[in-house]
Amino acid sequence: MPLTVAGRFAAYGPSHWAALGLFAIGCAGLVLVGRAQRVETEPGAGFGGQARGFGKAYALAIVYVMIGTQVHTLLPGEWRIGGSLPLQLCDVAWLTSVGALWTLGRRWFALTYYWGLTLSVQGLLTPALNGADYPGIDYLGFFGMHLMIVWSAVYLTWGLGMRPGWGDYGFAVAVTVAWAVGTFVFNLGAGTNYGYLNEKPGTGSVLDVMGPWPWYVLVEALVILLGWALITWPWTRGSRTRRSPEASRQRL
Repeated sequence: MPLTVAGRFAAYGPSHWAALGLFAIGCAGLVLVGRAQRVETEPGAGFGGQARGFGKAYALAIVYVMIGTQVHTLLPGEWRIGGSLPLQLCDVAWLTSVGALWTLGRRWFALTYYWGLTLSVQGLLTPALNGADYPGIDYLGFFGMHLMIVWSAVYLTWGLGMRPGWGDYGFAVAVTVAWAVGTFVFNLGAGTNYGYLNEKPGTGSVLDVMGPWPWYVLVEALVILLGWALITWPWTRGSRTRRSPEASRQRL
């Protein structure tokens, strides 16, 4: 039964805290799973069979969950042009998560890392969910998608040990800009608000402290650029240190 009296989701109500608790447990479990799968892999030899098999199984699980929720939004009575099309960034992020888990490829991982560990985490902490509470399909679809995206990034990064670099940072920025421009143009023509690029969400969010439109879009972009740089730098700092002796010899 719904966990709120009115049957509507309430941020930081019982169902929200339950989702956050599940998020923490899932992160810990997937890190342990990924590190156990590293044992079978020799240094520099790539990923072993266990990691590839688990990644494919996880990818299929995401597809199974998301296809069901996407089909539901297209049913009569549920369809609306402003919410049923897969144009939110998280709608794209779950596809990149599937690609990253299935292939363990660097470009797919880069998008999953940056989108999952910042924008999808923000969605978990400040959910723009104005729908039915647990066990409604709105609740299950929203948190199911966000949890599986962030868990993918956590598993690949702290489990399997994949690492982003500055080239991955630039790639993620370029793809995100392309998505933002295309979605903004679609919003203008269709009168929609995918990505909250044309106005703020009706529910409270971190965008409320960033000023009115269009300033909050610019502030958000700067915050994302800085935030992504900050979560790239720790992984690249160590590699530069290891290369410094060789670089010094070349300069000499």
